[in-house]
Amino acid sequence: MGVAAKRSTMTYYSDAADHYSHRVRIVLAEKGVSVEMVDVDPENKPEVLAELNPYNSLPTLVDRDLALYETKVMMEYLDERFPHPPLLPVYPVARAQSRLWMQRIEKDWCPLIDVLVNGADGDEAEETRKELKESLLAVAPIFDELPFFMSEEFTLVDCCLGPILWRLESLGIKLPNTKQAKPLKAYMERLFARESFQESLSELEKEMHL
Repeated sequence: MGVAAKRSTMTYYSDAADHYSHRVRIVLAEKGVSVEMVDVDPENKPEVLAELNPYNSLPTLVDRDLALYETKVMMEYLDERFPHPPLLPVYPVARAQSRLWMQRIEKDWCPLIDVLVNGADGDEAEETRKELKESLLAVAPIFDELPFFMSEEFTLVDCCLGPILWRLESLGIKLPNTKQAKPLKAYMERLFARESFQESLSELEKEMHL
């Protein structure tokens, strides 16, 4: 599997530790887009960000006169702007299903990661870890049937899920060495070994797996 040849020039304002920023970096790497990567301290944002983005939020993707500031919009824009390799299915029903999976990740798992990243402690942190771990283990068997998330091919859904799974251990969540967890752990190994995934990692993210 080779990452596509470098093309285009964009600017991506990214939080090097943020899982939402990470998902778009994976798409950029998968597509082989030549991008100026600007790591931004969320506590010290450059003035230009507020000019580009009415919410002054991260991440923000700029392509000539276009500024995008919602990650799922960025991901689909990149998939349409650079159609190879495709990261959404061709057929409308399958595309809609992929979008629903992304929405479920956004509603079910992302808030739990956010609670832990934002410094929850004590009982709240333990309950959040337990809920996320049990929820992920509940879907683990699907990876026995297909190599990627509900798909034979790597898609935008995997781009959303990968950054969450990469952060588990750094957030105190260790998956058990059980038969139930084995397909999920094998999926994680496949995903993390992918050239585009490795290329997408910031220095801060690399330190999460030292």
